[in-house]
Amino acid sequence: MTNEPKAPALSETPSLTSSRHSAIADIAAERQRQIEAEGWTPEHDDKHAACQMALAAGCYAMFASAPEAHRAATDMPRSLNVLGRPLKGWAAWLQLWPWDRKWWKPTTPRRDLVKAGALIVAEIERLDRAALRAAQEGGDA
Repeated sequence: MTNEPKAPALSETPSLTSSRHSAIADIAAERQRQIEAEGWTPEHDDKHAACQMALAAGCYAMFASAPEAHRAATDMPRSLNVLGRPLKGWAAWLQLWPWDRKWWKPTTPRRDLVKAGALIVAEIERLDRAALRAAQEGGDA
């Protein structure tokens, strides 16, 4: 099982003045948790060269935009589709999700966006490492 943090209580919700710092700090903390608790090290991430982390981030970000009724129900907004096919229910997100179902763990919209942000950071870092390796080898990333 993971060391997934719980969503903050209302009293722990960041104030408007500290929300930017809190959001960035929360994304950095989630990225660190992914590395330390899950073992998603840079070496592990480099094996996901087909941009799976970007796709996973997109899944969490899109799901965060779903109205609460749709998050809890089996129907997704009709406007969401993939290649012209409407997304239907929780299974729809799994059509896009790049990994095993056990790793799809949406919670609250804010927490899902924090996960998305951390996955985006991981993907950017992976792209940067690939570009650096390619430059050192005299090739393309």
